[in-house]
Amino acid sequence: MIAVLQRASEASVSVAGKKIAAIGPGVLALVCALPGDNQESTLALAGKIANLRIFSDEKGQMNKSLLEVGGECLLVSQFTLAADVSRGRRPYFGVAAAPEQARQLCSDLAAELRRLKVPTREGEFAANMQVALVNDGPVTLMLNTAAGNSAALVE
Repeated sequence: MIAVLQRASEASVSVAGKKIAAIGPGVLALVCALPGDNQESTLALAGKIANLRIFSDEKGQMNKSLLEVGGECLLVSQFTLAADVSRGRRPYFGVAAAPEQARQLCSDLAAELRRLKVPTREGEFAANMQVALVNDGPVTLMLNTAAGNSAALVE
């Protein structure tokens, strides 16, 4: 799975002009499932989202996790993160997981975050969404659960 995490003061997602989810301080997670992703991928990514030390401590250092600060997560499925733009001018999106697989993996990711005690809200899968964000910092990180990348399981 690919994810772009943005530390947020607040974030929300709307569909057809109606706000469907919002968070206060926490993380906006834009997530893309890939064909080889599985339960292990969702566990790895959820652990990383919950435990990355990207929030400031009393000294202003990034030493606290989402769990430690009691922050929330807004999870938004975004297949465009898998775009291949290596040829031509039009992105190719065939690298992303099939919609049925992606829907299940995103649902599993949200469930795992909740199991880890991270209050989690979600966008609407496959909808045209408008995402609003106040990026705190700004802090933006890219994660990828593929072997050898940054979202290894947190122990």
